[in-house]
Order: sequence, then C-alpha cells, then structure tokens
Amino acid sequence: MAILPIIELPDPRLRRVSTPVERVDDEFRKLLDDMLETMHAAPGVGLAAIQVAIAKRAIVADIAGEEEQPRPMFFVNPEILWVSEELRLHREGCLSIPEYFEEVERPARARVRYLDRDGALQEIEADGLLATVLQHEIDHLEGVLFIDHLSRLKRERVIKKFTKAARREGEDHRDSRDHKETKRVPDKAVV
Repeated sequence: MAILPIIELPDPRLRRVSTPVERVDDEFRKLLDDMLETMHAAPGVGLAAIQVAIAKRAIVADIAGEEEQPRPMFFVNPEILWVSEELRLHREGCLSIPEYFEEVERPARARVRYLDRDGALQEIEADGLLATVLQHEIDHLEGVLFIDHLSRLKRERVIKKFTKAARREGEDHRDSRDHKETKRVPDKAVV
C-alpha cells in the first residue's frame, strides 16, 4: 500500500464530476487500499478518489474512534437513494481544505446503494456520523465541497484564504528554485 498525495483547495480538479467505475478488479482494489492508507495517515474519516486526483466514483471511510478497532468501508459508485427529513448539525472538515472546520446541516440519515470492495451490490442505511461522511464524500464525487453548504460570504473567505496560500507557496517554491540557480552561477565579481 502507498500514501497518495491529497489535492487541496483551490485545485480545480476538486470541482470535477467523477465518472463511474466500470470494474472492481485487483488494480482498483489496490487503489482503494492506497486511499484507505492515505485517509488513515492524514488522519481522516472519509476520502473520495477525486481527492487523490482520480476522477472515479469511489469512497473509503472509517468512522471508528481512536480507541476502537479500525472498520474500513469501501463504496464504489455510491448513490444516495433516500435521505431523512430530519436534519443533523455536524462540525465538518475536509482533508482537501486542511485545518478549516465549520458547522454543516445535512440529513440525519441516508440510504446509499454501492458496490463493495468485491464488486457486489450493497445497500446501507446510515445515520449519525456515517450518514454525514457518506453525504460529504458523495458530494466530492459531484464536484461539491462542504464549504458549498456555507453562506456565500464564508465560502468566499475560505476560497480566498486558500488561493492566497497556494499563490504564496508557488512563489516560495519559485524563489527557492531561483536561489538554487543563483548559487550555481559563479559570482563574476569574485573572479
């Protein structure tokens, strides 16, 4: 298994709509295992394939607490069949929007149809944290981020903050590259 790089806001790939998985074979199961390892290492409770720059409809999740045994779950081509009218407020975060958390209201329960790690058709009725995680991750497959559920002002602030940070990081990377190139060029005044 391998830890994959997680793409972060403002990367435009996060807004792509993911395409269905045609076959759950050994190669795809390896991707699912790598996604699970990546999610655990981050650490997180859910991860969509698009977050590791793969626009396929796949999600991994594990909502086990720190003191509990891991309970990895794999959802391929997940589809929400039903959500409850009852809503639940949960403080959400996202591995693609690091260190930013906000209260989001979503349906308290959801029924989801999906293929499991072996490609078998399954259905689950989730509630609580699992319902929130599934809705959050399925949103990713549609190019929707949890900040899209916030007010326009909050969303714009977050996007601006992460865009500035990405620009600064790009400038720092360019500056360090320029500095290295400068070091390699002999100083003519010293000759």
